[in-house]
Amino acid sequence: MRLLITGGAGFIGSHYVRSLLTGRYRGYEDAQVTVLDKLTYAGTLTNLPGTHPRLTFVRGDICDRELLLDLLPGHDAVVHFAAESHVDRSIAGSAPFVTTNVTGTHTLLDCCVRTGVSRFVHISTDEVYGSTDEGAFSEQSPLEPNSPYAASKAASDLLVRSFHRTHGLWTSVTRCANNYGPHQFPEKVIPLFVTHLLDGRNVPLYGDGLHVREWLHVDDHCRAVQLVLESGRAGAVYNVAGGRELTNRELTRLVLDEFGAGWDRVDQVADRKGHDRRYALNAELIRAELGFEPLIPFERGFAETVGWYRDNRTWWEPLVSRTAGAVPASAPRLG
Repeated sequence: MRLLITGGAGFIGSHYVRSLLTGRYRGYEDAQVTVLDKLTYAGTLTNLPGTHPRLTFVRGDICDRELLLDLLPGHDAVVHFAAESHVDRSIAGSAPFVTTNVTGTHTLLDCCVRTGVSRFVHISTDEVYGSTDEGAFSEQSPLEPNSPYAASKAASDLLVRSFHRTHGLWTSVTRCANNYGPHQFPEKVIPLFVTHLLDGRNVPLYGDGLHVREWLHVDDHCRAVQLVLESGRAGAVYNVAGGRELTNRELTRLVLDEFGAGWDRVDQVADRKGHDRRYALNAELIRAELGFEPLIPFERGFAETVGWYRDNRTWWEPLVSRTAGAVPASAPRLG
């Protein structure tokens, strides 16, 4: 079995790669893994083993058609994590999101068809559904994205569907809740708040802080991706939920409590343009068809994540330094 993992040096992709290489997925203990990553600001080789007999790393762009046509032959499946994913960056400038998430996904799909790759798993997001005040989105809910990032992911989802229906490519799509865990780039809300407090800085909270997000540990998400790779139906979409909803004020309070800090360490900042109020997923389909259940309780996973950032300053500090000023400090990614 040979797998090509795009975006495999990023947060979620690298967790999936490390899980594969440590033999955590039964039947894939001998899988050969190729990571294709452009190593933009959010991708780092420090997320991957320095050397491993089953790992090949290729620095490259999913928009590079010639590279893909050369690289893909012989691979049995593609697991497509690569994406621009920061909402605030998409508001400041959406062109890179269209290029990577739409054009890049199209190029990858087309090259898979042309080189005979038989399986394609596309990693998407709950944000493609837009916002809801009550209930939860199912896989049949309409796509109503509200940010340029979410719109680019919705477009890529539809391209994946079209390549299944038109070309017969065996595709599956996962749409997940907000992920958290170790190795997450420090612009996202939990590591942003934790690293700010570790550096003696205040944390920025958008608007009234009552926006609601559902949280899923990265390890649970990657287990779901593996189940979809192994047993997902051709053409199917699977929501992957964590089951723990929190307002951003509640999440902020949890981070503060980990540091014994008071609300005086919070800076209320102007709300994001078009900020979705609430995301929620109905994940009955992946439970019924594939038997998926999240295994990591939020309280445990959250505490372990905070501890990881405390213990791994040498991992995150260089990333913060090299991207300083790229996005305002008052712009956490809250989903």
